[in-house]
Amino acid sequence: MKANEKGSVLPRGLSSATTAYLATAAGQIDQFQLALRESSGIIHWCKASRIELLNWCAGENEGLSTDVRNQVSALDQSTNRKLSAPTPKIMGILNVTPDSFSDGGQHYDANVAIERAHEMVAEGADILDIGGESTRPGADLVSIDEEIERIVPVIEGCRSLNVEISIDTRKEPVMKAAVAAGATMINDVSALEFDTSSLDFLASNLLPVCLMHGSADPKTMQIDPKYNHVLLDVIDYLKKRIGCCEGHGIQRNRIVVDPGIGFGKTLDHNLTLIKGLPFLQSLGCGILLGVSRKSFIGRLSGENRAENRIGGSIAAALYGATAGAGILRVHDVHETRQAVKIWQSLDSASF
Repeated sequence: MKANEKGSVLPRGLSSATTAYLATAAGQIDQFQLALRESSGIIHWCKASRIELLNWCAGENEGLSTDVRNQVSALDQSTNRKLSAPTPKIMGILNVTPDSFSDGGQHYDANVAIERAHEMVAEGADILDIGGESTRPGADLVSIDEEIERIVPVIEGCRSLNVEISIDTRKEPVMKAAVAAGATMINDVSALEFDTSSLDFLASNLLPVCLMHGSADPKTMQIDPKYNHVLLDVIDYLKKRIGCCEGHGIQRNRIVVDPGIGFGKTLDHNLTLIKGLPFLQSLGCGILLGVSRKSFIGRLSGENRAENRIGGSIAAALYGATAGAGILRVHDVHETRQAVKIWQSLDSASF
């Protein structure tokens, strides 16, 4: 089979350096898609039934065989989770910043932000994601003290809403202050790399944490991003970060992963990642997808104004939900909740 050719033939005699990437075929728990990347860079794209896959594993090296079997197990568990909790959670974005790409400055005042939080919960938000530092392309770093001053009053004002409160930050002191104020989840666009002391902080509590892939600092991330294969490279990165977390005592069942749409990616990169979301399920973690109002929607639709990209945002979010995203991070809670409800009603209807 040629490099990057899709087919049904499972290659034999692969080296121990070969990396496997597995996904369940759409709607078929016993049919799998498999990518095999050799150290030379050759990628084999294959399809196989469960029986074919497990029989193939028996003839391959132990490391590769064990990895594929573990991924099959993770995909089975992911399917069971989806069946038991089929409705994706809606995470409402609340930026307490003057410069976020879509709503910068709208909720900079704490009282206005708290009022908006109440609105989002009434509209159906399951999680509030509160951030005090913009991570849009080209954004500048915000000091720890300023970030804390922005987010703590808002978190304190949201504690009575009986929803999860996520803090969107890269800094361990901000995480600590947010948790003390009432935050119940950490959402780090640097996957706990920006401030490595955050690993020990997460290990000392039982909070869930979202690890996002971002190729570089927000200031420079959109300067000619390149990958060998964006989907496989992102999975490799997230796999390493999950391993690092587990090495520090952060259990895998507390980890959510985010492919980082728009963070150091071109239009084609973003589309490939959304299309390839089923492959992320093999990591054995929940998946968060943030596509709301992002620039790739503007490029595809010709809509320059972020606030006018609601239709495209919903289309991408629903596509992501069908591909395994369990959390949808959105600006437009009411519209997304309505879309999810109609989609699920149609999906479960009989005739």
